[in-house]
This record gives sequence, structure tokens and C-alpha cells, in this order.
Amino acid sequence: MMARVRKVMNEREGDKGFTLIELLVVIIIIGILAAIAIPAFLNQRTRGWEAQVESDLKNAALAAETYAVSNNGSYAGLTHAAASSAGTSIFDNGYNKTDAVTVEVVPTPTATQFQLTARHDDLTGKSWTYSSDTGVITEVAGSAPAPGGAGG
Repeated sequence: MMARVRKVMNEREGDKGFTLIELLVVIIIIGILAAIAIPAFLNQRTRGWEAQVESDLKNAALAAETYAVSNNGSYAGLTHAAASSAGTSIFDNGYNKTDAVTVEVVPTPTATQFQLTARHDDLTGKSWTYSSDTGVITEVAGSAPAPGGAGG
């Protein structure tokens, strides 16, 4: 039994390494797997950015509700500017923004309603809105708020 194993091992001593064909096959397989994985990864990044925007909208809406509680149920005077003499900012009510996400209170809120608009710097041509009337976040393709809001 040991003699057979020794014989097989001696025969294989001359075959060290891989052939060029074997290496090319491995490289082609890796290339095919990369061609499948890279677009999927990029799509996941986009979804992550969209989730950041939606999360920030929800947090800003909660800050707006907090503002209304301390102002007898009125949203009037709520702004997105960090330091504004025109009213109280959503930043003053617990909203902490995510980098590259801009949230704006647009248009000027009334006593009974407000609307938030948000965008991500890495997502061109997309923006999202939150309306206090419906409590729903909707995507608006093709229009984005101007930079310079809460985080612009």
C-alpha cells in the first residue's frame, strides 16, 4: 500500500504548477463573477442613498411635530435654516442630518400643515417629499431642490 502511494507521489513530482489554460480558465471565471457582482453592488449603493434620504425625511418630520407640540399645535414659523431669525429651525427640535442629504421646509408651513423636500448629493435628478397631510414620502423624479438648504 505504501509503495503505491510513494510511486504516485514520485510520478507527480514533475507536475509542479498550473498550465496556462488552467490559469486562463480561472481568470475568465473571476471576470464573469465580477461582471455580475459589480452592477449589483452599485445598485445597492443607490438604494442606500435613497434610504438615507427617506430616513432624514422621517426624522425631520418628527422634529417638525416636536416643534408643533411646543407651539400649540402650529407649524407656522418652522424653517430648515440652521440659524434663522424668521422662525425656529427643525435643527432646534432634534433633527440631526445625514451628510450629503439636504432637507428643506418648502413651501412656508401653515398653522395646520407642512411639507418637506429632500435630496441626496449623489443622486442626480431625484428628490423626495413628505406631506404632513398624508404622512407619506413620495419620490419626485426629474426635479430636485436647489442646493443650500439644511445640509446643502
